[in-house]
Amino acid sequence: MTRDANTTLAAVLADEWVRAGVTDVAVAPGSRNAPLTLALTAEPRLRLHVRVDERSAGFFALGCARASGRPAVVCCTSGTAAAHLHPAVLEARHGQVPLMVCTADRPPELRDTGAGQTINQVGLYGDAPRWFCDVDAPAQRADAGRWWRALASRAAAAAVGPPAGPVHLNLAFRDPLAPTGRPLLDAPPRAAGEPWTAIVPARRVVDDPTLSRLTAGIAACRRGILVAGWGTEVALPVVERFAARARWPVLADPLSGLRAGPHAVSTYDALLRAPGFAAANRPDLVLRLGAAPTSAAATRWIASAPEQWLVDPDARWLDPSHSVTRRIEADATPLLEGLGHLLGDVPGDTTWPDGWREADRRARRAIDAELDGSEEPFEGRVARDVVAALPPQSSLIVASSMPVRDVESFAGARSGVRVLANRGVNGIDGLVSTTLGVAAVSPGPTVALTGDLSFLHDANGLLGAGGLHATFVVVDNDGGGIFSFLPYAQTVTAEAFETVLATPPGVDVAEVARAHGVSVTEVEKASELGPALDRAVEGPGLQLLRVRTDRATNVARHDAVWSAVADALDEELSAPTA
Repeated sequence: MTRDANTTLAAVLADEWVRAGVTDVAVAPGSRNAPLTLALTAEPRLRLHVRVDERSAGFFALGCARASGRPAVVCCTSGTAAAHLHPAVLEARHGQVPLMVCTADRPPELRDTGAGQTINQVGLYGDAPRWFCDVDAPAQRADAGRWWRALASRAAAAAVGPPAGPVHLNLAFRDPLAPTGRPLLDAPPRAAGEPWTAIVPARRVVDDPTLSRLTAGIAACRRGILVAGWGTEVALPVVERFAARARWPVLADPLSGLRAGPHAVSTYDALLRAPGFAAANRPDLVLRLGAAPTSAAATRWIASAPEQWLVDPDARWLDPSHSVTRRIEADATPLLEGLGHLLGDVPGDTTWPDGWREADRRARRAIDAELDGSEEPFEGRVARDVVAALPPQSSLIVASSMPVRDVESFAGARSGVRVLANRGVNGIDGLVSTTLGVAAVSPGPTVALTGDLSFLHDANGLLGAGGLHATFVVVDNDGGGIFSFLPYAQTVTAEAFETVLATPPGVDVAEVARAHGVSVTEVEKASELGPALDRAVEGPGLQLLRVRTDRATNVARHDAVWSAVADALDEELSAPTA
């Protein structure tokens, strides 16, 4: 009896991915991917999200996976549709996000023959996927069920890692693409809801002699710093115990999730812009978790340390300054736990951490006084006030370019809020779609902080977003504000600067939002932002708060804050020293 091989493969993939923990799939409609799309639609344990634009679908799935930590699936048809997923694939690779990309394709006999909507999709994404498989067109064979379940299980496992990243399945389907109504092939699953191949992850740890040597080096160091960037993947209590026993300050990028607790120095960007403070407090040893901070001042200062140890379990070599002196190929949690245990609770000199805490307090007072001194909206205050106003269990997605830098520079220490960003490749693309993907899987409120260009660049992400609840805080400075901080602003003509760098979009953000059914609120005074955000988070559907700023004024106010912090540090004679 002839059986429906296309539908069997698609149903097996859907079932096996549920067993692997998948809950959300983003689908861009098409004919060639219809066998898989229909199977995903028919699987009641999956949430299906339809996105017309493939680039939006890719970033939507990326947002789901980034927020949940579970693999998310994006499915599209053949041809240029598959090419539109490439930006999300690259971000998943460099941002370590478990994304499963399923591109439909023609069978081998129709490739390179002039068949419509056909390109070479084999290896389409280069070396970005963690694993790639060009899957043969389904056929009726005795062992098909076992092979397809193993395929699905392996794809999910490869996406999760470690390290997590994208997987690409290029799925060929022959006509008839629509379900035939014929019986399916026999493809029984494992019992009790188990995946076809269960994965037992390894615990990457250093041996005892190495741990003892590392501990001795830390114990002998009086001026140490723990730095945490994105991709840290360690819980705050673990970091706090280590910092307390080592008596080290913690410089934590908000994306690390570790910017809280008594050891966190939230004003490090401003402090390290003060030359006197940065020179007087250069550390002897930096222990870095994850990527370097976003702050260029902090990154340069860290690179000047005579010793910089990078915890690098995935051998990613996150060392753009080429200053790391030791790479430790171990998971951060057991490493910090082991170091803290060997360090013990022996009392010691607290001059070094106490000095950093005092400098942090002085800097915070100076920053807040400068930010609160005017009702004219300022991008630094917007970032600070958004982070402070978010309800507990919120997710904040910050756009690359200035928003992620302003959150790092101006936001205070905050617990109970998760800060996310696409910092793998640092692009502004996909911000709206990523935010909506985060909103689809997050139990708490979802808020995005973005500039006008990032928002408009992914305005297609608003298509079909009905039923989701998210708030976009858009800093509208009529172009790319970050370029005003770069040398171009002084070295090229004003006309060239505006035309090819700042690039005013000439489009009203509010009108674009309203065209997609988004409620818009204009925030005209700085003090109005917090209450407006409270109302938006409580309101229905998609909300947008627009805060207009001026690019040139924004640069001047940043400079004023850095000067105020430097003056506050100079007022006291007791600069923190060892």
